[in-house]
Amino acid sequence: MQKDTPRLTNQTNRDVGLVRVVGTWALAANIVSMVIGAGIFAVPAALAASVGPAAPLAFLACGLGVGAVAVCFAEGGSRVPTSGGVYASIEAAFGPLAGYVTGTLIWVGCLLACAGVTAALADVVASVLPASIAAIARATTIVSTIGSIALVNIGGVQRGAQLVGATTVLKLVPLAVFILAGTGAVHLANFSQPIPYDTQGLGRALILALFAFVGMESSLCASGEVREPNRTIPRSLAIAMLTTIFVYVAVQVVAQGILGSSLAESKAPLADAMAQIHPTLRVLMIVGAAVSMFGWLGSDILGSPRQLFAFARDGLLPRALGRVHPRTHAPHVAILCYSGLAMVLALTGTFAELAVISALALAAVYAGGCAAAWVLARRGVALSGPPLNFRFLGTATVIGIGSMVLLIVMGSRQEIMGLAALMAVSMLAYFVQTRSWLVRQ
Repeated sequence: MQKDTPRLTNQTNRDVGLVRVVGTWALAANIVSMVIGAGIFAVPAALAASVGPAAPLAFLACGLGVGAVAVCFAEGGSRVPTSGGVYASIEAAFGPLAGYVTGTLIWVGCLLACAGVTAALADVVASVLPASIAAIARATTIVSTIGSIALVNIGGVQRGAQLVGATTVLKLVPLAVFILAGTGAVHLANFSQPIPYDTQGLGRALILALFAFVGMESSLCASGEVREPNRTIPRSLAIAMLTTIFVYVAVQVVAQGILGSSLAESKAPLADAMAQIHPTLRVLMIVGAAVSMFGWLGSDILGSPRQLFAFARDGLLPRALGRVHPRTHAPHVAILCYSGLAMVLALTGTFAELAVISALALAAVYAGGCAAAWVLARRGVALSGPPLNFRFLGTATVIGIGSMVLLIVMGSRQEIMGLAALMAVSMLAYFVQTRSWLVRQ
């Protein structure tokens, strides 16, 4: 085992005051809830529009790449299991600048996604109410949803994990009904339509599939509160990713098998597919989409504020964000700050098409996480007991980095430039903040 350097010692100090109470199934439920969000209720149509009946193969291909990334995350998480998740692994492997850029990509992307999903949920609520009270209902939904979830999480990580566990079960029930009820209504002829093929369509399909898979990086931000992290993190990732791949492929196959060519034009593909069987099932899918959004928000607010907390503990954000509640031991200031920003963004904006840029940003994070796991393994870093020591880590690293780089290259020129600009701004912010910190010293 490598001797602790000052940087690695700082990472263990980062978790002082936190309580390690999150077990394997709680963390796995959080990852599943974070990954299987509102996207699966809309992405099947976009995938069908890009590659037709070959869409399930896009999920499988992307699942292979993300699975390799998950193996690397499990290796890195078992070696450096502290608050911030992959940010901590990359910071330990490549230094504070790389860690800061990674953390920025994660928390900014998650914040925008949190606000967008909340706005979308509020729009769903407002759409079923009279126009005269729709605006008030929308604002009330935003404030009450984020506020209630934040309040639960301030009560302690265990309560936040319990909320996520409950909503994970509730969000999976409609998907299970969809798969079971829809299997008997699948028409094999719907898979015989021509497959549209062009490089742009294929790239778009794979990026959309990646967007449906992202989320584990946010859940792992709470690694500083995971019990027996060197065992729990790898097991939870394996359970979550295998579950997710199965659900996604099954949902896509059933939707294609029921709707056929009309799937590409559907605005609510799962609801439209179930309407072919029974109207009640359509309502169930609509309710399921709302529950899924709420569950996603619960997972996000459980994990993402820990990134701000980790930054503050490392001296890269105001120290107040690094405080923990004296009774519940939750990073309450970070939770309140993150939730407040999300509220403001949701109240002043609407759900935008940020899926592609979010996926590209996280693809960069995923590639960095794979490289960090390999470097940490080579150095023999292990801060919390025996690490995973995955036998084929080198293969997983090559597959993970290669697939993520390929996805980034498949983005448009503007999207790639946007990703580069965000990284450049975060680097500038790091140099400004660290210089200010040195001057204060």
